[in-house]
Amino acid sequence: MHIGFLMDSLKLERWQRDSKLVQARAEELGAKITVKSAEGDDDLQLQQANQLLDAGVNVLIVVPHDAEKAGAIVEAAKRKGVPVVSYDRLIKNSAVSLYISFDNVQVGKLQASMALAAAPKGHFFLLEGPRSDNNALQFERGQKLGLQEAVDTGRITIFSEDWCHQWNRTEGYEATLAALKKSDDKIAAIVAANDELAGGAIQALKEHKLAGIVPVSGQDADLPAVVRIIRGTQIMTVYKPLGPLAKRAVDAAVALAHGTKPATTESIPNGAYTVPAILLQPIAVEQKNLGSTVISDGFHTAEEIKKALAPGEWEKFISRKR
Repeated sequence: MHIGFLMDSLKLERWQRDSKLVQARAEELGAKITVKSAEGDDDLQLQQANQLLDAGVNVLIVVPHDAEKAGAIVEAAKRKGVPVVSYDRLIKNSAVSLYISFDNVQVGKLQASMALAAAPKGHFFLLEGPRSDNNALQFERGQKLGLQEAVDTGRITIFSEDWCHQWNRTEGYEATLAALKKSDDKIAAIVAANDELAGGAIQALKEHKLAGIVPVSGQDADLPAVVRIIRGTQIMTVYKPLGPLAKRAVDAAVALAHGTKPATTESIPNGAYTVPAILLQPIAVEQKNLGSTVISDGFHTAEEIKKALAPGEWEKFISRKR
């Protein structure tokens, strides 16, 4: 059994974790696995897919860079009779064998509801990922659903929304600076779609002496985000337990390679097709439940969090919680 794992990028902490977990599960099952990362290059990702298919992989697990362009990977695999698992991000308009991810609309709802609880009125800024990533579109949909009542009743306005092409901190920083200028520093909350964007937004807020005053959401439970949550500059992150995601993805990939259909939770339209899907539930993380979520799961240890903080910060945080 040979699994090919095609990744968009390995630059972010989140995806480094996925790679390790998927490889570990494949090894547990006695499967050979080859991982390739395209670092945001669609042509390279297709080239890597063809290399793996020519090498005789039995199944492909794909984290697409561009949801539409990745359809060419599915077509190439189909010609070889190789099933494709769309991992975390949905490949659009293609007959993928399985889509496995988290409920990404729910991710956006969690981000919005916690930002709204912290800032019940005022101007909201939505800081999104790339439009080419179907997940980014789902996060935005969930955010707007979560904010809809407050918008309809006039309690808040979504005064600005920015889409960032690479999910990175620099884009979040520059977009937030522009939003601060546009609003004359009168931003009530920033609904940031992931922790990298949140980090950039908070850097911009610091320069305007607004860090810790303007609530900022996030996603991925990255270590720097956990530090910001402890310090009070980020109100929350969305934790997606990657262990179960990786395990179920590999288990499903192996089943598909053997001609067996894995159990699914629902069917998801991806444009031209409706594809079988497994959707797991995300978890909102804030100061009060850090211990019962990311720490108890071993996603981050208390020791590594302590090391990332200034001397005495961890002890002060623990004492405040008592």
